[in-house]
Amino acid sequence: MNLLLIAIGGAFGSVARYLFSLFVLRTSGSLFPLGTFAVNVVGCVVFGGIIGAAQQRFVLSPETRAFLLVGVLGGFTTFSAYAYESFALLRDGQFFAAAINIIGQIVGGLVGIWVGFLVSG
Repeated sequence: MNLLLIAIGGAFGSVARYLFSLFVLRTSGSLFPLGTFAVNVVGCVVFGGIIGAAQQRFVLSPETRAFLLVGVLGGFTTFSAYAYESFALLRDGQFFAAAINIIGQIVGGLVGIWVGFLVSG
């Protein structure tokens, strides 16, 4: 059941990402990847709001968590999960692990793109 909820949420999130990013790009007319930037920031705000409310105001069922956080926001932007995990490490005082996660994923992602680009060319 959770996989179905994640798949449905992911479909909604992916379409929302495409439409929102397109809207931002058309509105701004910028060559800077502002659509992706906006998607990542908005996704993080929404992720943080859901997690914060779930910890302080109400209990989020595993099904709702799977649908919203993994599905919808995972389809919208995986950056929100990366940012939350980094935030959680910092909040828990695991500064070295947070630094490895933050720097490692950025550098690893860039190197991965570069390697994939070289291999495919």
